[in-house]
Amino acid sequence: MNGTGGTSGAGGTSGTRGTDGPAARLQALFEGHRLTPTQRRIAHSMVRRASDVPFLSSVELAELAGVSQPSVTRFAVALGFDGYPALRRHLREVAPAEPVADTGADNEYQQAVAAEIENLRHLAEVLADPGPVREAGHLLAGSRPLPVLGLRAAAAQAHGFAYFAAKVHPDVRLLGEGGTMLHDRIDAAVRAGADTLLCFALPRHPREVVEALAHAKEAGLTVVTVADSAFAPVAKVSDLLLPAAVGTGLAFDTACAPMLLGRVLLEAMCDDLPDAQARLEEFDAKAVARGLFVD
Repeated sequence: MNGTGGTSGAGGTSGTRGTDGPAARLQALFEGHRLTPTQRRIAHSMVRRASDVPFLSSVELAELAGVSQPSVTRFAVALGFDGYPALRRHLREVAPAEPVADTGADNEYQQAVAAEIENLRHLAEVLADPGPVREAGHLLAGSRPLPVLGLRAAAAQAHGFAYFAAKVHPDVRLLGEGGTMLHDRIDAAVRAGADTLLCFALPRHPREVVEALAHAKEAGLTVVTVADSAFAPVAKVSDLLLPAAVGTGLAFDTACAPMLLGRVLLEAMCDDLPDAQARLEEFDAKAVARGLFVD
């Protein structure tokens, strides 16, 4: 991720600053501005479509973000421009890019795949500076125990991370279910010595996740969050936010980029655990002895 924790206008820290890609340049433009939820939605949509935003009209951007055209104008003014035309001229000057190739001949399934490929390209741009990911890996490796939170749409991401992390980390605690006991389990992790919590947060963002992260911070935990955007609702209750966009072209969102970022975090954590390789070799030996796998 870029930088070592540049503060975003939505709160928390984000690792998108310092790269040369269009998404990173857009992110830098938004940083330092306190945006409303509607404005954060517009900013999120612009980052996701960074390559062709300089070529969109205010009406097209409004349709993309699902907001009104006046909201786009107010957003441009909030960023310090006279209006949306001035913002678009600025984008063409500082972030020139060719329009994305027309995919009108592709069917909806192909378009969904193409959108995910673009999300992965954006993630690669962000990872040009691995500083924040390495910082996150250090925090995760040092927390004993390590609580991993993910509810609803993000539950699978949290479960996958916890499954692999448990092979190298001595104490991983999956928080994959909400309810009245969620805060109790966070408190129990703190009492056991945890100092960092990892959260996967994907849309639609449950209110319970925001409340749980606020409670975790009050309890003294450092919150590392993988979210779909630096402007996600969880940003304000995260200490280190690592963004990875989701695809929205199908009936249900696709989360290839957040999943890959989770694996990158696992790698960074392993790099900070001196006995990680030994633990993996021990597991492999036991798996062979028990005949766990057929390959």
